[in-house]
Amino acid sequence: MNNSKENFFVEVLKFSLLTLLIVLPFRMYVAKPFIVDGASMSPTFETGHYLIVDEISYRIEDPQRGEVIIFKYPKDPSRFFIKRIIGLPNETVEIKNGKVTIYNINKPEGLNLKENYVEKGSLENTRVELGENEYFVMGDNRGNSSDSRFWGALPKDMIVGKAFLRLLPINKIDVLPGNFDY
Repeated sequence: MNNSKENFFVEVLKFSLLTLLIVLPFRMYVAKPFIVDGASMSPTFETGHYLIVDEISYRIEDPQRGEVIIFKYPKDPSRFFIKRIIGLPNETVEIKNGKVTIYNINKPEGLNLKENYVEKGSLENTRVELGENEYFVMGDNRGNSSDSRFWGALPKDMIVGKAFLRLLPINKIDVLPGNFDY
């Protein structure tokens, strides 16, 4: 009887150690959970949506326009935000009469974003020139989003990762949820 109890505890210990060796590094360096809190990304994401964040892709490739990212809020790095990438490094983002236009070397005449996923809100006219490692991010619910229009460009090193998987609610399970290709 003692031998079976010892075997049970040894097996539990082995399983626990193996789990720690696999799960902990995965959770720290590859993916992490994120629960949406707030209306800034409505209707794409609502409060309570449970996401898995891909933390490894941006070590291999640069973030792209239209991707939904999770990042440390530049004014308080202990807080995490979710927004959509609108402007890329070395571009100029112009918001004029409610339209978002991107100017870059490839499109000096400007690229007008078609944003059918956006909850309309008032957009004040603004123009922002991005530096080498800066991104312009905005929430999909433009009338209820604290984003680059208010606190400036997002430094690349503040980006945690991109929304890779939406697990909850179950009826909205999705891979690369909310990503939009312009």
